[in-house]
Amino acid sequence: GRQRGPIIPKEDINLDANSSIQLEVNDDIRQQSTIDKMIYSVPEIISNLSQLFRLRQGDLILTGTPEGVSNLNIGDSVSVTCGDLIPCKFVIGQPE
Repeated sequence: GRQRGPIIPKEDINLDANSSIQLEVNDDIRQQSTIDKMIYSVPEIISNLSQLFRLRQGDLILTGTPEGVSNLNIGDSVSVTCGDLIPCKFVIGQPE
């Protein structure tokens, strides 16, 4: 089954403009930037999406990406980190 992390109250999260956002594929850093370079702030994104969709535990909000976009292949190990949030790690599997 799928694992879901806990819902973390926003008061317990320390994300500021200098917080790093990073994507690693097979332990190689593919993308790395800071939150202040995003077009919309995290609160703006959540607020806007909340007006259109019911956000639930386990939901991922995917936005545009910094430099370094490339293909992912079956078997690739992916790790996404953002500030002090719990990392999101997964392996690219076969289509279902």
